[in-house]
Amino acid sequence: MIPHLPLSVSLVFIATTALTVWFFYGAARQSKVVLGVLLGWMIIQAVLSLTGFYQKTNSVPPRFPVLVAPPLLLLIGLLITSKGRRFLDSLELDRLTLLHIVRIPVEIVLFWLFLNKSIPQIMTFEGQNVDVLSGLTAPVVHYLGFVKKRLSRHVLIAWNVICLALLANIVVTAVLSVPSPFQQLAFDQPNVGILYFPFVWLPSVVVPLVLVAHLSALRQLR
Repeated sequence: MIPHLPLSVSLVFIATTALTVWFFYGAARQSKVVLGVLLGWMIIQAVLSLTGFYQKTNSVPPRFPVLVAPPLLLLIGLLITSKGRRFLDSLELDRLTLLHIVRIPVEIVLFWLFLNKSIPQIMTFEGQNVDVLSGLTAPVVHYLGFVKKRLSRHVLIAWNVICLALLANIVVTAVLSVPSPFQQLAFDQPNVGILYFPFVWLPSVVVPLVLVAHLSALRQLR
C-alpha cells in the first residue's frame, strides 16, 4: 500500500471497486461465471501488487501492461466473437447506465491521491480530467431515460459517446503519466498511485467495466 496514505482513502476505493463489480454483476443478470471471473482477476492483481510487482518500473519488459492487457484482450474477444457479442447484448442497459455513478467516488479518490503526491494534478478535476461529469449525469440519464422514458435513443447514444470520450481522455493521460519507457507526461509527479494495492484495481477492473458498459450500451442502442 502507498506509504503515509490515510487508510480511509484505500477503504473508499475498495468500496468503489466492490460497487462497480456489484453493478456489473447485476447487469449480467447475476451470472456466477461473471462474478467468479471478476473476483479471481481482482485477487490476482491484489497479490501481484502487494508483492511489489508493479513498483519495479524499470524492468524489461515493462510490467504495467500486465494490469491492462488481459482485460483489453478479453474485450476484443467479446467484440469479435458471436458468443461475446451475444453476452454484450444481453447486459441490462439500465443497470449499465447506473454503473457510471462509481465515477464520482473514483474522481474523489484520484484527487486524494494527488494531494498525497501519488498521481499528477492533470489526472484530477483540477487538471484535465472532467470525467466526474459522467458520474454526476448518470443517475439523471437513468431516471429520465429508463424510469420516465423521456430520452430518445439518440440522446442516450450521444451521452454514451461523450462519456466514452471523457474516459478515453483520462485513460490516455494516466497511461502516459506512469513511470515507464513510454512516459510522456507528469515527470515531476508521475502516476505511481495505481501501481499499489488497492488502486491497481482502477486500470485492471473499474476502467474495463466502465468501458464494457459503454460499448455494450452503444451496441444495444444503435
